[in-house]
Amino acid sequence: MEKTINITQIPTIELYGVHNKNFELIKSYFPKLKMNARGAVLKLNGSQQDIDQFEMKLDLMINHIERYKRISTTSIERIMEGEKTEADLSKDQVIVYGNGGNLIKAQTPNQQKMVKAVDKTDMIFAIGPAGTGKTYTAVALAVRALKDREVRKIILTRPAVEAGENIGFLPGDIKEKLDPYMQPLYDALRDMIPAEKLREYMENGVIQIAPLGFMRGRTLDKAFVILDEAQNATKAQFKMFLTRMGRSAKFIINGDLTQVDLPRHQQSGLVEAMRVLKGIKDISFIYLDDKDVIRHDIVRKILKAYEKEENKIKDQKENSK
Repeated sequence: MEKTINITQIPTIELYGVHNKNFELIKSYFPKLKMNARGAVLKLNGSQQDIDQFEMKLDLMINHIERYKRISTTSIERIMEGEKTEADLSKDQVIVYGNGGNLIKAQTPNQQKMVKAVDKTDMIFAIGPAGTGKTYTAVALAVRALKDREVRKIILTRPAVEAGENIGFLPGDIKEKLDPYMQPLYDALRDMIPAEKLREYMENGVIQIAPLGFMRGRTLDKAFVILDEAQNATKAQFKMFLTRMGRSAKFIINGDLTQVDLPRHQQSGLVEAMRVLKGIKDISFIYLDDKDVIRHDIVRKILKAYEKEENKIKDQKENSK
């Protein structure tokens, strides 16, 4: 079958991309379909089924460009793979209104799963590589809960592995010692809470920042607690942290299993917790991947390259047995 399509609704450069970058990506999803593009004229040659499928996807891409005036490679991949795009997600409820009226909402399907999970369960594990929005989404949910008076305080914690959890040798008070480790959490908070109000919250203990080691002995009640970089918590620390949970509390545990900084002889507490707690229905596990990366496109490519290399090494080890 042959078919000619005239694309008149949008500038074709937005669809094809610079140097036909998008067009090459689109073609990769239809290997049996011959495509030839010249300006607004697109010629197709292939089976009726492939042509029909392509036209359906083309309509979605054109609609996306009409709405946003552009389309990213990530959005093309989501359309091709039948996942939600920005247009679909924009229909969902805003998590919180940030500074300057900025609308903060889940930007990917898996981030949206985090939003839905927090309404159903009180403990959520968000597992995924850097740049997938785990921390930002968790902080947005915590700020929303505080503004809605569902909790009285927000507690942010993480293991200070780089300092061996012994941060006493660093200058300054506890906040100043921890600041370098907590920067991603601060950055998110500054997007969502005015500077003066944030300072007031910090001074009054409404928002607390503490190293994981300092959680021992506490009962975290009526609080929204975020454990960041959870992959660097030891097994003992993890068990201690999970059992701090009081009534009317929400826990979000963020971790990246590809960036464990513990000594080689020490197993990550996150790995064990994922295995031990998997069967508990009141705990949600959300897995994010490279499709959730909302940073520069090259970050996604870097993650894919490392994943490919890790799989290669894994296969070599299995073959050598």
